Amino acid sequence: MIDVQQINEKVQGQAAFVSALRSEISKTIVGQQYMIDRLLIGLLSNGHILLEGVPGLAKTLCVTTLAKAMKASFKRVQFTPDLLPADLIGTLIYNPKEGSFSTKKGPIFANIILADEINRAPAKVQSALLEAMQEHQVTIGDSTFPLDEPFLVLATQNPIEQEGTYPLPEAQVDRFMLKLKITYPNKKEEKEIQERMGRTAPRIVTNPVVSTRQILDARDVVDSVFMDEKIKDYILDIIFATREPETYNLPIKDLIQYGASPRATLCLTLASKAHAFIHGRGYVTPQDVKSIGLDVLRHRVIISYEAEAEDLSSDDVVQKIFDEIEVP
Repeated sequence: MIDVQQINEKVQGQAAFVSALRSEISKTIVGQQYMIDRLLIGLLSNGHILLEGVPGLAKTLCVTTLAKAMKASFKRVQFTPDLLPADLIGTLIYNPKEGSFSTKKGPIFANIILADEINRAPAKVQSALLEAMQEHQVTIGDSTFPLDEPFLVLATQNPIEQEGTYPLPEAQVDRFMLKLKITYPNKKEEKEIQERMGRTAPRIVTNPVVSTRQILDARDVVDSVFMDEKIKDYILDIIFATREPETYNLPIKDLIQYGASPRATLCLTLASKAHAFIHGRGYVTPQDVKSIGLDVLRHRVIISYEAEAEDLSSDDVVQKIFDEIEVP
C-alpha cells in the first residue's frame, strides 16, 4: 500500500528549496513566473526545453540567473550557419612533439547549456546536439565522454525572423520535453523592469541557494510522487485522442497529420509529477496534467494543411482535446 501522506511529507521537506530558488531568480527577473516554473520542471524531470519568443524577453537572462542560483556550470552557445559540430562538442588536437592527439572538450560539457537561436545552425550541428540530449554523452574521435549531471539543454528560437534558418526536424523537436511560448510582460511588470534595470550597469547579485546535489536528490522524490490509475488513464486518453480522435468523438481527425508519440506519454507523466512537486504535493491531480499538457504536446501534434487553412495552430487543436476529454 502506497502511503500518500508519507510521500507528501517527503515532498514538502525536499521542495523547500523551490521557493528559495524562485525568490532568488525574481531578484533579477520580473514576472515570467510561467517560464521560471517550467525551467524548474525541466530541471526536476530531466527534460530539455525549447523556448520560443521574440528577442528581448529575458530568456537568456532567466537561464543565466537559474544557473547562478543553483551553483551549476553554464555555457551559452550562439548558433550560426557556420557553426561546426567541433565548436559545440570539442575536437582532437594533434601534438607534433609527442606525436599524439589530445581531446579539447567543447562548451557542451556543462550542467546547463543555452543553445541560442538553435534553428540558425545546420543539420550536422543539430545532430551533434542530439546525442548529448538523448544519451547524456558525447563522442569525440574514438572516445565517449559522459556529461555531468544534471544536464539540461535550453534552446531558444525566434518565431518571427525565419530567413537563414534551418527548421528543426520533428525527431529533434520531439527530444525537447517542453516547448514554451514566451510572451510580453504586462504594463505593471514592465514598469518594474524599467525601475530595476533602467541603468547602465544594474547591480544585482545572484547567490547560489541550491546545489546540483539537491536537484539530483529531488529528482528521486519526483519519481516517487503518487499518480492514481485514473490519472494515468487520463494521460493515455489525451495522447490517444491525438492519434485516434474519432474514438473519442472528436471531430478533429482532418486537423491532425501526426499524433503524439509514446515519448509524449512519458514526458506528460513526468512533467505532471514535477508540477505537483513544485507546488508542494506528493500526488498528481488532473489540474497538474492540464497545466503542463499544452507545453508537452504543442510541438508533438503535427497539424494538417486543413488546420492551417482554417488558421488553427497546434495549440488550438490540443486545447480542443483538453476541453473534450473527460476529467477523472
